[in-house]
Amino acid sequence: MAVLTPTPRALELARTLVGFNTVSANSNLELIHCIRDELSRLGVKSRLSYNADRSKANLFATLGEGKPDGLILSGHTDTVPWDGQDWSVDPLSGVVRDGKLYGRGSADMKGFIATAVANAELFLNSDGPFAIHYAFSYEEEIGCFGARELIADLREAGIRPVACIVGEPTSMVPAIAHKGVYRYRCCVRGKEAHSSLTPQSVNAIEMAARVVGKVRDMAEGFEREEPRYAGFDVPFSTASVGQFHGGIADNVVPRDAEFRYEFRDLPTADARAMQEQVVAYARSLEPAMKKVAPETGFRFETICEIPSFLGSADDDVTRLALRLAGAQGTTEVAFGTEAGLFKNAGIRTVVCGPGSIVQAHQPDEYVSLEQLGRCQAFMEGLAQVRSLA
Repeated sequence: MAVLTPTPRALELARTLVGFNTVSANSNLELIHCIRDELSRLGVKSRLSYNADRSKANLFATLGEGKPDGLILSGHTDTVPWDGQDWSVDPLSGVVRDGKLYGRGSADMKGFIATAVANAELFLNSDGPFAIHYAFSYEEEIGCFGARELIADLREAGIRPVACIVGEPTSMVPAIAHKGVYRYRCCVRGKEAHSSLTPQSVNAIEMAARVVGKVRDMAEGFEREEPRYAGFDVPFSTASVGQFHGGIADNVVPRDAEFRYEFRDLPTADARAMQEQVVAYARSLEPAMKKVAPETGFRFETICEIPSFLGSADDDVTRLALRLAGAQGTTEVAFGTEAGLFKNAGIRTVVCGPGSIVQAHQPDEYVSLEQLGRCQAFMEGLAQVRSLA
């Protein structure tokens, strides 16, 4: 059997995209403009939607204007940082070595985006009955913020695609479910005092610790009691605390404390109900705190809310992805994606893209040329599809 490989143009474009430093803290406009210009040369107009300070943009483009319906090829343009990681190559070099393309974002998910864009002319020349849409977003890695704006922009413009393929790295095996990711910050205001006068104080760290204990109790309850969802590495919802800060000295009762925590909920669970439990418990502690000092209490902030995703093996878009990928079955993935947002917008969705999440976010991140080749075959097959049904 012949080994599949990307086209020279797809590989060249993937190396170019890897070379843009689009860590979420940075602007992605250089990459977005590169794709916009690539499509413009083919006569394709791009629709850009920006963040508040216009330092970042989503790109939406349609190949096959005037055709009904349409299928989205979705990818995020931002990457995670590599500070402190031990790389053997420059993370922005796009080095090709031993059948692999190395660089930050090569697997997650610039390889997919490059392959999709490199096949724009193929899609334009297709006599298929439906349009292909590109939807490339910003700030997926820190909360899927760009995709929310992109979807809202499509609604306002009256654009209603019927299906979406999110090209996250699944080794080209269609994924039909993933957990949600809900992250919150809890800020506690207590009342400081000399540590010899604790009855005159409200210890913010101790109050925060009680709520941390509640989060831990909930996690243990999920593991002990929640119905299992076969297919996930961890087949129940999880809760964990990731950061904790507070206090200024050993002999000062701390006035302030802060911690951050997350829920990763099964598609069958309700993360917002989980958060309501945490808030209710914190509120139950406040009366005793306020008896000492009325200004004390808890404040909660939402960091991100990425909904879980639950598709179906019977969805038309899933069957299409299975056929184009030559996969024997579907899978579930542990990581979050933008798929839940598209699904909640009424768009049938599946997750399928080149590379493995095992390589993503790691030193020497890579995507194999064989995986890019399989993605290329997927795109070529998509251009020949005559129906989404």
